[in-house]
Amino acid sequence: METENKILLVLDLDETLIHATEQKLEIDFDFQYANYFIYRRPHLEWFLETMSSHFKLAVWSSADDQYVEEIVNTIKPESIEFEFIWGRTRCTTKRDYTLDEYVHEKRLKKVKKKGFSIEQILMIDDSPEKTKDNYGNAIYVSAFEGDQNDSELKSLAAYLESIKNTLNIRSIEKRGWKNKTV
Repeated sequence: METENKILLVLDLDETLIHATEQKLEIDFDFQYANYFIYRRPHLEWFLETMSSHFKLAVWSSADDQYVEEIVNTIKPESIEFEFIWGRTRCTTKRDYTLDEYVHEKRLKKVKKKGFSIEQILMIDDSPEKTKDNYGNAIYVSAFEGDQNDSELKSLAAYLESIKNTLNIRSIEKRGWKNKTV
């Protein structure tokens, strides 16, 4: 597959790639950022390196921009170049009356403005409320909270490899992705 035809994987950070907490867990943390203990999701480096050979990669988190930039620069393998690393300032803040809180939504029209085709963008996130307007482009993973036996990235990699040549990612039913390959 030609580089310019690769699907763009937009990866969430907190509870998708890492777990950050002010309360130290009973396991060793990977590193600290300010008052946070940071735990990498198991298989993270392997996942990023493997996916980079099949997809373009980006990170978009609803967390503070500086936090996102520094955490991503710490966890990324040297060989990986992200298309972009975005934080909260690229999100759209919207009131969710069902949850009775403000949600920082990730709207794909902002990614589209960077020249990416909406049919070739996949968002990987643990929070459906942040990507609800982009459900045709989203794959929801279970939240990572430090479990060192977690194998979500291994399962996700197998699924993503099965859909890497799809021309219109929106045409694939992604609900229940853990139980299927295309």
